[in-house]
Formats: sequence, C-alpha cells, structure tokens
Amino acid sequence: MLQYGHTHMNCFIIAALSADGYIAKNPTAPSTVWTSKEDKKRFVELTKKAGVVVMGQNTWNTLGGKALKDRLNIVYSPTPLPATERLEVTEKSPADLLKDLESRGHKEVAICGGSQIYTMFMKSGLVTKLFLTIEPVIFGSGIRLFKEDMDFKLKLVESIKTENGTLLQEYDVLATISDNQ
Repeated sequence: MLQYGHTHMNCFIIAALSADGYIAKNPTAPSTVWTSKEDKKRFVELTKKAGVVVMGQNTWNTLGGKALKDRLNIVYSPTPLPATERLEVTEKSPADLLKDLESRGHKEVAICGGSQIYTMFMKSGLVTKLFLTIEPVIFGSGIRLFKEDMDFKLKLVESIKTENGTLLQEYDVLATISDNQ
C-alpha cells in the first residue's frame, strides 16, 4: 500500500465515464441515468465496504441531496447542509480530512466526484486506486474526470467486460511520471 505523509488510508476514486472520457454532460446531469446496473452494483459494494464517501456539492445535489445509507457522507461545500449522523460538511484539505478520518478509525475512503473533488484528491498524491467504469456511450462534450493537467502512472489490475459492453477497470496508482525520470 502506498503511504503518503502519515496516513495509512486506502483512498480510491470511483467514477463512471463515457467512452470518450466524460463523467457527465453538465454539472446537474445525474450519472445514474446512463450508467449500467453493473456499475451501480459495483459502486454500492465498494463504497459500502469503504464506509466513507466524499463528494462535492454538485454530486451531492445530483444524488438528490440525500445521504447514501450505510456510509458516512462527507460533502465539500462552502455552505452548511443539514447535518445528520451520516452527513458531514467539510472544507479541509484532502490530507487533513484523511488524517481526521483515520483518527476516527476509518481505513478506507471512496472519492465519488465530481471533477473538482477528483482533481483535488488526485493532485494531493493520496489516491491509491482508481475504479473506473467505461460505459459504451459518447457525449462529445461535457465534464472530464479531471480538470487540470495530471502526470500519473497507473497499473491496470483488472478489466472486466460485461455482457452489455461496459468495462469495469481497476488501476493502482504507482507514482507521478516525474518521479520515474
């Protein structure tokens, strides 16, 4: 397991993408409309196993502003949301958030979007895995997985093709490319 700083957290990104690399057509488009049942099933399994999901305000809104059950939901938002036992609002840095979660006994966290949150966590160097679902659809334009230049080397751990042509991929994050030069 990769260790950055003092955390021993498993921090993974989970996302569904169109075949041309978009996570959504626009910020208010819910991903649940175009993703496969296999993707939804994997999302539920992996995020329930992790026990903690982290997302931004737009993603929270596309989920209908309801906490995913059996998981601690952490939403990055400048505005307060009605706090419940399963919902926390934060503006902490990724490193501080993971340290805080680890101090509370959590071992794994799922980063669930959107693009800004994926970018912030990936750039922090704390992401150890990516679970990407490639759906057989094309958007032509929309919101990309990451908003900024990235420089990471990945290792494909597993690739599963479903009956309907969805690809379920799992990657380990090895290092930044600049580390290898």
